[in-house]
Amino acid sequence: MAASSTDSIIELLERLLKILKEENVFNRSDDQPVVRFRHPQYLQKIMPLSLDDKPASNREIETVIRQTVQFSVKTSSPHFHNQLYAGVDEYGLIGSWLTDVLNTSQYTYEVAPVFTLIEREVIQKSLELVGYPSMPDADGIMCPGGSISNMYGMILARHKILPSIKKSGLFPLKSPLACFTSEDSHYSILKSANWLGFGIDQVYKVKTDEFGRMKVADLKRLIIKARNDGKQPFFVNATAGTTVLGAIDPLPEIAAVCRSESLWLHVDVSIIFLTNSLYFMTLYDWLRSDSMSWNLHKMLGAPLQCSLFLVKGKNTLYEVNCAQAKYLFQQDKFYDVSWDTGDKSVQCGRKVDAVKFWLMWKARGKIGLTRSVEQAMSCVEYFLKRIKETAGFRLVQPHYQCCNICFWYIPSTMRNENETPNWWERLYLVTVEIKKRLILEGTLMISYMPLPQKEIGNFFRMVVNCQPSPTKSSMDYVIDQIEKIATDL
Repeated sequence: MAASSTDSIIELLERLLKILKEENVFNRSDDQPVVRFRHPQYLQKIMPLSLDDKPASNREIETVIRQTVQFSVKTSSPHFHNQLYAGVDEYGLIGSWLTDVLNTSQYTYEVAPVFTLIEREVIQKSLELVGYPSMPDADGIMCPGGSISNMYGMILARHKILPSIKKSGLFPLKSPLACFTSEDSHYSILKSANWLGFGIDQVYKVKTDEFGRMKVADLKRLIIKARNDGKQPFFVNATAGTTVLGAIDPLPEIAAVCRSESLWLHVDVSIIFLTNSLYFMTLYDWLRSDSMSWNLHKMLGAPLQCSLFLVKGKNTLYEVNCAQAKYLFQQDKFYDVSWDTGDKSVQCGRKVDAVKFWLMWKARGKIGLTRSVEQAMSCVEYFLKRIKETAGFRLVQPHYQCCNICFWYIPSTMRNENETPNWWERLYLVTVEIKKRLILEGTLMISYMPLPQKEIGNFFRMVVNCQPSPTKSSMDYVIDQIEKIATDL
């Protein structure tokens, strides 16, 4: 199987494409299962996964590739609604393959000349989208995901209030630093507090309203409490599209609090596409933040992984992260070294992820990308209407701001019973059972989850993404499959 010539590499790639075609990987029709679920013991038994001293034969390699395709989840199926990401955009896929074929790192212009230009263009155009100042008075960087992007926001906020920490660390601090995020926000804020040395005890969870949005009054209360606890508030994380309910925090009101208290405001733009103010937020809302993360690999369909961090301020990323490695970032190079971007990153080796989103934007234009979001959101509205009108379905909350719809399905045998605590516990178990049956049949993937902070047990979370382009028919299919699978419950 080892390849030593250009011809053999091309041959291997052609064989891979042949397998992908034969296994209908790119088929987005309704007639293919979204998953052929098998338990781990079965896959361990039938797949030649062991790593041995001797090389495997070409036949064995092709077999395991084919099996990998067969037993993997088809995220490009119109019936995959399990995560905040789904199918991959075709142009983004080309960008992803180009990234891996050329196999270079983003840290210097020397090794990534075209990709360096592409990343700067993506950052510049994204800054324009949100109304931030243009480069160099604002900056950005491609990140592995939203968790790392949120960590960038937290460390830049720390640097602004206490730049000496970069050298001295947290040890000389007399007052612990305190940060604030909603109880419905992403768990990466807790992870960031851990990794950056603040400790998760310094993360204050702000209560949310019935729609999952941060309560500004409770934010004010917790800021006072943190100071009374002997801590120094420095960072507020707001969310535009929470993980479960898809809620968008009241950014203008939160921004007003941050300005009056001199706190850094970071916005975790988890799901949404920034240009579409028809459904989401206005340009003026984004302007009030200090930094933001934007997950391009979620609703929009850029290939995993592809996220963007944007920040106001000149050289902010560089000041916080630079280590000035002499072997890599020499200042006497023969070209303009301002194009070497690696020293503003927490990573050294960094994939050239920007080309994936750049190709999507280049091929479709902002108009095409926006239309794809509008199509997805129109299907969200249609699905919400169907849920309200169809017997047995009940919404967790009546109002949704993003591409998530949360609901229960109540079997006919339970609909006329008293809704006691025991009844609700049974309904939570029904939700798990329906999910299991859908997976085992391979007809539909839709997630379930609880909201323990609101004392709510398991419910379904339907996610509608841009890839593959959703339709009213694919929305009807979800309702039909749940009704069908639950007939004997």
